[in-house]
Amino acid sequence: MIVKRTDITANQNYTWIDARNIDRDDISTLTDEYMLESEILADIMDSDEQARIEKEDDYTVIICRLPSDEEDEDNPLVRTCIPLGIVVYPDKVITICKEDSVVIDDLARRRVRSCPVDTKEGLVISILGRSALVYIRLLKYINRQKDLVEEQLHKSIMNYELIQLLQIQKSLVYFTTSLTGNEMLLEKLQKTPYFHLNSDEEVEFLEDAITDNRQAIQMANIYSDILTGTMDAFASVIGNNMNIIMKRLTMISLSLMFPTFITGFFGMNVHIPGTDSPFAWLFLVGACALVAAIGTFFISDRKNKMLLKANKSKVDRSPSERKYLSRKRQALKEEKEGN
Repeated sequence: MIVKRTDITANQNYTWIDARNIDRDDISTLTDEYMLESEILADIMDSDEQARIEKEDDYTVIICRLPSDEEDEDNPLVRTCIPLGIVVYPDKVITICKEDSVVIDDLARRRVRSCPVDTKEGLVISILGRSALVYIRLLKYINRQKDLVEEQLHKSIMNYELIQLLQIQKSLVYFTTSLTGNEMLLEKLQKTPYFHLNSDEEVEFLEDAITDNRQAIQMANIYSDILTGTMDAFASVIGNNMNIIMKRLTMISLSLMFPTFITGFFGMNVHIPGTDSPFAWLFLVGACALVAAIGTFFISDRKNKMLLKANKSKVDRSPSERKYLSRKRQALKEEKEGN
């Protein structure tokens, strides 16, 4: 869909053609009416295209990368990035994106009031500056999602939560790569001879955009490093949880082994004393329960904890501690005698 926007600001001296969610008819319009080369449009439609700036005969092409608004149904935590083409003519600016974008939508609906959009160059740096802020907002959202997954991982023995963290890590990789390309583009805009800023406000806004973009890169790198360590740590936690479960199952199987061992004697074809008594089964059940309880105690951790507690209570105090307590008791005794 191609929309001409001439009312984003009262002092605007150019026409902004907003092309989003474009189809084949829109591509034909861009090539026939606005004389755009098909190679340029193919680069803008390429999802893996990197940020850059090129000078043609009649226009200047700037390609940057924006966060995508569409979420993957199979991987909802994966946020990808898409290229945005900005074609700057002497009297108009064309923004081309194969999907919808919250960055362009905010500028089109005039939700951002501090952006210098009176000139074509101001619109370009406004798009780049707004994209950096959107990246920062999405990075904070991704970090909150990571915290929620970590809370679930404390009690998990499955791999689902680790897969979710892997999806988040993919988003951070996409964001870091796109932000690095945008940073190189912003620095090149400061030095290129065919992109002139018209006021000190635009120069200051470009510097602010570079600062915000660097902040987003640092946030993405920090979150990625933390996430890598978290995934390694929780992989060990999941392994430990599985070991605890296997240990409990082993204790149950060993506890059942003792009653089976006792009852096995009574299944033999030999005479065992006490088998003629009508109360022999009570003795058998009681012996099985007693042996199972004793065996469970010896193979469980409670025995070790009780032994550690008993040994701790029997440990003699150090000589310095005994000397200090003796002096304290003597002082209390003298104080009572003085009273």
